[in-house]
Amino acid sequence: MTWLYVFIGGGAGSMARYGVSRLFPYTDGFPWATFIANLMACLLLGYMLSSSAEKEWSADLKLLMMTGFCGGFSTFSTFSAETFKLIEAGGIGMALVYVLSSIIVCLIGVFIGFQLGKYV
Repeated sequence: MTWLYVFIGGGAGSMARYGVSRLFPYTDGFPWATFIANLMACLLLGYMLSSSAEKEWSADLKLLMMTGFCGGFSTFSTFSAETFKLIEAGGIGMALVYVLSSIIVCLIGVFIGFQLGKYV
C-alpha cells in the first residue's frame, strides 16, 4: 500500500511542476521554471525534514509528501537534501564527490542519450 502514497504524491508533485512551468515560460534564455521549482522543492523538503523530526510524521505522510510530492516536483530537492545530510554528518569530502560526480556523470548521460536518439 505504501507505493500508493508515493504514486499520489508524485502525481501531485508533477502537476505542481507543470504549473510552475506554465507560470514561468522559457522566454529570456534562462530556465526560470526549473530554477524556481528546484528552489521551491528544496525549501519544502528542508522544512519537511525538520518538521517531521520535530513532530514525528507518520511513515505514510513522509512517503506522500517527501518521496512522492517532492520527488515528482523536483528530484533536485532529494539530491540537495542528501548532500546536506552528508555535510551535516561531517562528510564534506563525500558531499563534494557526490555533487561533482552527479553533475558530470549526468551531463555525460544526457549527451550519450542525445547522441543515441539521433542514431537509433
